[in-house]
Amino acid sequence: MSDWLIPLAITVATACTVLLAWRKLHSVSLWLAVGYPLKALHVYFTWGNVAHGCTLTRKRRRWRYTLDGLPVLGHASITLSRKRKIRRVDIDKPPRLGIIRPCRLGFRVNVKLMDGQTPDDYAARLSNLAHAWRVHSVRLISWKPGRVTLLATNGDPLATVATPVLSEGLLRVRVGLLETGAPWVLDFRTVPHWLNTGATQSGKSTLLNALITGLSAQPVALVGFDLKGGVELTSYGRRLSAIATERAECLGLLDDLICLVKTRMALCRTNKARNVWKLPEDLRPTPVVVLVDEVAELFLMAHKGEKDEIASTATALLRLAQLGRAFGVYLFVCGQRVGSDLGPGVTALRSQLSGRVCHRVNDPETATMTLGDSDPAALDAARQIPANMPGTAIVVGEDGRWYRARSVYVSEEVAEAAAQAHADLAPKWADLLTAADLLTVTDAELEALAREGEPT
Repeated sequence: MSDWLIPLAITVATACTVLLAWRKLHSVSLWLAVGYPLKALHVYFTWGNVAHGCTLTRKRRRWRYTLDGLPVLGHASITLSRKRKIRRVDIDKPPRLGIIRPCRLGFRVNVKLMDGQTPDDYAARLSNLAHAWRVHSVRLISWKPGRVTLLATNGDPLATVATPVLSEGLLRVRVGLLETGAPWVLDFRTVPHWLNTGATQSGKSTLLNALITGLSAQPVALVGFDLKGGVELTSYGRRLSAIATERAECLGLLDDLICLVKTRMALCRTNKARNVWKLPEDLRPTPVVVLVDEVAELFLMAHKGEKDEIASTATALLRLAQLGRAFGVYLFVCGQRVGSDLGPGVTALRSQLSGRVCHRVNDPETATMTLGDSDPAALDAARQIPANMPGTAIVVGEDGRWYRARSVYVSEEVAEAAAQAHADLAPKWADLLTAADLLTVTDAELEALAREGEPT
């Protein structure tokens, strides 16, 4: 007996060693060659039971060869077996699965919707499917009439993010990774204004560092509002065209930005263009990205004497959000605590910031303020972000869907080095304000345009 046990043990040990080495050297090829076929068979063969357990089946009438009564043991079973006949019975019919297609992180599969089903029925069962298929997570990534596409991932792609920060075109920066394995790109041309919230040590500042690193190499003007006394953005001062660290300075800088918008509005009107991107390249002004850190400091009121100043600040910031996209001014607003208790100005500003990034927060109000107008599941996911994964956030971007994402870690030293290396690209603020010697629009025209909303 031992003659065959020893070779068997050696063979099993060798196979295990080879598989472990293969997984360490190139886990993707191991998944495609070994893991994927086994997983596909498991999904196909268990789909009927899984769909029934997730209440995704539908009753159908089918012809079956059945007994008249219940099967019993003993002599009675012989009697019943003679009474079998073909009849129509109710059976549970699972939705039809498409071809399971492998990808680097797992697999994706199309599922045909049955009568009366909607994509929401599957969105509510994603956790059940993940446990049934023995995978890390399942997401509904797209849908068409009568069909949904599910993506299953074997592991958490956000556990380690080593994606380098890259500039992927004007006003486009790759800052990290999405849970689908796709790169996380902040594209200001598509989503012009962003709200970035998060508690201390949540990764909010790391995302800002990554953004500055990517934008520093682009021909854009960076303007900073640092309400922490300048400790966050002053180190990047050589790349910033302007910076304000006190509320009074912020109000003055906001007035300058409004004047800049007026000048560009007049330039577009003179050339009969709806926005700066439809101007000839030789007339197109430099894009301006406004970085606001600790936005709550702009709205906090210590005494009633600050009420008028706060109202002016809120109005100017709201105007930039409403009109900025058409005239090349973009906002990236950050804050630890953003709630409706800060006043109606914050709520109005939030409605204009279509891009949302919610890191781990200390209070549910900030998460609700950031993600409350999106899928309720996004709020639940935001509350489950662990403290030991800084940089992880819930992102709502250009497609309107929410994703878990994680920004790559960029230290202050790396971001400062990038800012200094490209300091020559920072335009003078005075040059931006006097770049075009044209008639500006009046305040009344600006108010009318702000009431109408942002032009397209």
